[in-house]
Amino acid sequence: MEQHRARPPRPQQRSQTPLLPSGGSADAAAVYRVAARPARPVPPVVLALRRLPNPRLTGLGSGLFAAAVMLVLGGLDRLLFDGSPIVYGLLFLPVSALTALWVRPADLVTAPIAVPIAFAVGLVPIAGGGSGFGSRIMAVVTALAVHAGWLYGGTLVAGLIATVRKVRLMTRRRAIQAAAQRAAARRPSPDPVE
Repeated sequence: MEQHRARPPRPQQRSQTPLLPSGGSADAAAVYRVAARPARPVPPVVLALRRLPNPRLTGLGSGLFAAAVMLVLGGLDRLLFDGSPIVYGLLFLPVSALTALWVRPADLVTAPIAVPIAFAVGLVPIAGGGSGFGSRIMAVVTALAVHAGWLYGGTLVAGLIATVRKVRLMTRRRAIQAAAQRAAARRPSPDPVE
């Protein structure tokens, strides 16, 4: 018959006594066990950011995402704020950042390209113009020229985020390659067959 423990097992404390190599003396090189460092607390901002969705969009998907969101935001801006360019520009900056953050690593170059197109698409509801197609196009072109600062700002945000992500990706790849080369150099070469 089995007997179960009445108390839960206590974690064993690591000793600070040196471990001696086999056949060695106390004067030989001593190896000490060191307790692991306690984990640093994670800031609440980082925890909140980790809870956000992290989709990986293709280049086309990121462009469609940005254009659709900017079209909806342009329509809401027209309804709620009577087409305020400042509100539209302020809403454009986070959409640019999200587009650059959510695009796949293989399609990072498309983020700074898709963002200005999305800005132009979202200007259609707030640009005004007459009832004809030509007057609408002229109103969008005029709005692009007048509000180019927001366009450049959002494109700069997307470009900077995409560049930082690309540099981090390249650094990580180099580190993996260097570790693989070091591991390959440590392996003993097979003896030649005679």
